[in-house]
Amino acid sequence: MKIVRFTASWCAPCKILASNLEIAKLDLPIEVIDVDVNQELCLEFGIKGVPTLILLNDADAEISRKVGLMTSQQIKEWIDSKI
Repeated sequence: MKIVRFTASWCAPCKILASNLEIAKLDLPIEVIDVDVNQELCLEFGIKGVPTLILLNDADAEISRKVGLMTSQQIKEWIDSKI
């Protein structure tokens, strides 16, 4: 499993979420996608806002997604509920 984090350099909540992901100390790889640079990938995933986190299984199929700012505790609870 891995997390794909859709973000933008101009997005303040995205920066806070990045910090909260570090605090959460998840044992999952996190792929960071800049929505301004990777617009085709955003269309493929149907991204409508940032920050967006998508949890993918080993076959890169979506398990779950969260849009918006989350605390480190909320992130841990989200991941724990999906594993």
